[in-house]
Parts: sequence; C-alpha cells; structure tokens
Amino acid sequence: MTGGPGATSEAGARAGGVVALVSGGLDSVTLAHLLADRGHAPLHLVSVDYGQRHRRELDDARACAERLGARWDCVDLGSLSGLLGGSALTDDAVEVPDGHYADETMRITVVPNRNAVMLAVAHAIAVAQHAPLVAAAFHAGDHPVYPDCRPEFVDAFRRMQTLATEGFAPADMLVTPFLHLDKAAIVRTGHRLGVPFERTWSCYRGGAHHCGSCGTCVERREAFGLAGVPDPTVYETVAAG
Repeated sequence: MTGGPGATSEAGARAGGVVALVSGGLDSVTLAHLLADRGHAPLHLVSVDYGQRHRRELDDARACAERLGARWDCVDLGSLSGLLGGSALTDDAVEVPDGHYADETMRITVVPNRNAVMLAVAHAIAVAQHAPLVAAAFHAGDHPVYPDCRPEFVDAFRRMQTLATEGFAPADMLVTPFLHLDKAAIVRTGHRLGVPFERTWSCYRGGAHHCGSCGTCVERREAFGLAGVPDPTVYETVAAG
C-alpha cells in the first residue's frame, strides 16, 4: 500500500473489501482512486440518487467504477426529494447561490441529515456483503457549512453504527482519510494518483458545464489554484478578479 498526501493510519489499518460512498464529485472520486491504489479489493462504489438537481454527477461515479474495475450501484432515494423542500439541491423553487463556499448563503444547500442517511445505507450494504470497511470523502472545507461532515458527527456515527451492528460486523468500520484535509490537498492527492479530474462533477446547478460561480465551483477553482495543479474543468463563466 502507498501513502503520500491524504494518507492516514485509519485508511490503511485493515486491508480488504470496502464499500465507498462515491457521488461523482472530485473528493469522492479521488477517494476511490486512493482506495484502489492502496490495494483494497473488492471495491464497491455506492452512489445515491436523492433527487439532487445535479444528479449528472452520477455519470462520473459510474465512469470511475468502470475505470477502476469496481462494482457500482446507485441507490434510488429520489422519492425523498419531495419531502426535503427548502434545500437548493432538492427544491427547484430554491436558487443555488453564488459566492464563496464558506459564505452564510451556502446554508441553503444543506440537505437535512443527508450524510447520516447515506452512511447508514452504505454500512447496511457492507454488513450484508461482509466488507470490513466503509469509506467516505468528508473534508475540512465542508465543516463550516455542513454539520454532518464534521469530525464530531463522524465520531458519533461510528459509535452509533458499532452499536447498531454489534455481533454482525467489525467495530469502527468507517474510514475518512480526508477528514482533516482541505480541498487543495485532495487535488494534490488526486493529481499524484492520476485522477482524470475532467470526469468529476462539482457544480450544484448541474448544467452542461460547471457554472463557475456557485459555491462549489468557486471552491473547485480555488483548490486547483492553491494546489498548483492545472484545472481541466470547463466553466461557463470566467474566474472573478
């Protein structure tokens, strides 16, 4: 197994099969490549369709699985979108805001309990398949905006999940190698691993190309710049400033 940027003891602690939550975004696709690079097999990528307006990201998740020779499944929770009004990601009546990712306006993109639901699904799949690990790509840049990406949430979920599957699965199955890294560090890791960043999706608007002005596009541009890695993304708008 190899180390390098983004390596943590938790991600390399137990070899073997892993169920990884992969949305098709830059972070999760890089995570999948990192797991493959570390020799985890079989590798099962799981995506979730929860009615997100940018569900075109799922195409990139499928492409990632094909590239890595991994299994890919998409869990259909699309019927939830009608019950999750008020979020710009699931409610067409709510506009996706422009501006910096950490701005207060990005709170409108929070989908209630999204990561708890996804992690519970991924753990259920892992237990059924006797996979010892579940992997997720939470990172430090998400912490100010999304409460279910914070280290405190991850620790609490680990404890809950250990109790929920006691006697049926290993304790502490969840690995989050990017939890304390910023997005620039993830870009550097992906660059080292040869991730085709043009086959990852960040934009919350989900158009033909990245819009270039919503919070996730601004964060993506910034991460490539800070990492010193060429950005292959096609944006509809030029960078501000």
